[in-house]
Amino acid sequence: MLKTAIYPGSFDPITKGHLDVLKRAADIFDKVIIVVSVNVNKKSFIPLEDRLMLIKESCKGIENVEIDSYDGLTIEYAKKRNANVLIRGLRAVSDFEYEMQLSQANSALCKDIHTVFLITKPKYNFISSGTVREVALMHGDISKFVPEPVAEYLQTKYKKG
Repeated sequence: MLKTAIYPGSFDPITKGHLDVLKRAADIFDKVIIVVSVNVNKKSFIPLEDRLMLIKESCKGIENVEIDSYDGLTIEYAKKRNANVLIRGLRAVSDFEYEMQLSQANSALCKDIHTVFLITKPKYNFISSGTVREVALMHGDISKFVPEPVAEYLQTKYKKG
């Protein structure tokens, strides 16, 4: 049976930690769909179309990955795509409580879709999209935190002067 996993998130922007989780998920599952969530009530740092393009560029070479976006419940998207697994990345113990609650809510909505937690490598566990946004806005070097296409994009967009 083909195992399709959904890796949902805002990816605003995608980080090296996200890619670490994605690559390991792609080794485990037949197909992984990165699903960029769209929250119309939240102002995004990077426009959706640019995020999708940056994720595609950052994922080149990972054959069984697809990129998409949605504006509804992740569990409904997973059902629509016949996916039976949701991937969630964990950076630290502090992430676990929120992710466990989310997992239990999703399980209550659909018992046939399971959540798999993948822990980032220690060298990435301090990287968050929020940290990247803050460093980029202050014109700092983000190249250690994000894939090259994202670093180039943000350095161009938020260059000094």
